[in-house]
Amino acid sequence: MKSLEQARRTRTIGTYAFFIIGSIIMIFPFVWMFLTSFKTVSESMQIPPDILPHQWNVSNFKEAMASLPFGALYKNTILLIFWRVVCAVGFSSMAGYAFAKLNFKGKNVLFSIVLIQMMLPSQIFITPQYQMLAKLGLTNTVFALVFPGIVSAFGTFFLRQAYLGIPDEISEAAHLDGCNQWQTFTKVMVPLTTSSMAALAIFTAVFAYGDLMWPLIVNTDLKMMTLSSGLATLRGQFSTNFPVMMAGSLMAMIPMVVLYMIFQRQFIEGVATTGGK
Repeated sequence: MKSLEQARRTRTIGTYAFFIIGSIIMIFPFVWMFLTSFKTVSESMQIPPDILPHQWNVSNFKEAMASLPFGALYKNTILLIFWRVVCAVGFSSMAGYAFAKLNFKGKNVLFSIVLIQMMLPSQIFITPQYQMLAKLGLTNTVFALVFPGIVSAFGTFFLRQAYLGIPDEISEAAHLDGCNQWQTFTKVMVPLTTSSMAALAIFTAVFAYGDLMWPLIVNTDLKMMTLSSGLATLRGQFSTNFPVMMAGSLMAMIPMVVLYMIFQRQFIEGVATTGGK
């Protein structure tokens, strides 16, 4: 009995030690970013490095705010996240419902195209999408930022699977009660898939916030960039002021931290539902 209890205790200690070490490894980059934002340039580049700054210097934040129009960057990022979430959830929900519950010609062919789009790397679509916007004169606009995310192939597939999990008897009962197709979708099916929609909205917001390549390509005006692309301009050609960049990165984290604090429960449910991260 003692040997079994000791083995169980050893496993428990090992499990806790593993998760504690993993947590430290995950948190360390954020702690280092926070500490570096208060250092001088020489302190940030010296070898061996000092963990704590010799003097807590807040001028890096002032310089970052002077170098970038954070008000415009915040506005563009919030609009990007909002419209991509609205478009992804709205259009993907309708498309997912159609592929899951409706019968029409070419259904399997169209869904195969959706699957093929998911398999292809997103970089393939950058050139044609940019050419479309350039010919329409829509570069350096908020619409240009939102454009690639108007329709989400992943969202269509994800919500289709959610609608497939709903028994057909529910929609049939709605038809018997006098609901047309649109009423069945909006009043019966949508409320049953709110958790899946919340999960899609959360991950769409995270991916939109972290999108770097597309905003850098389509919007060259600094005032029309997002936080991620704006911060990339702080990187110099020959040298980089890392403390200023870290200070800007800390300020850029504010929107997602606020969103996480507000929607913490939905975010955890979304991770549990999809297995995403």
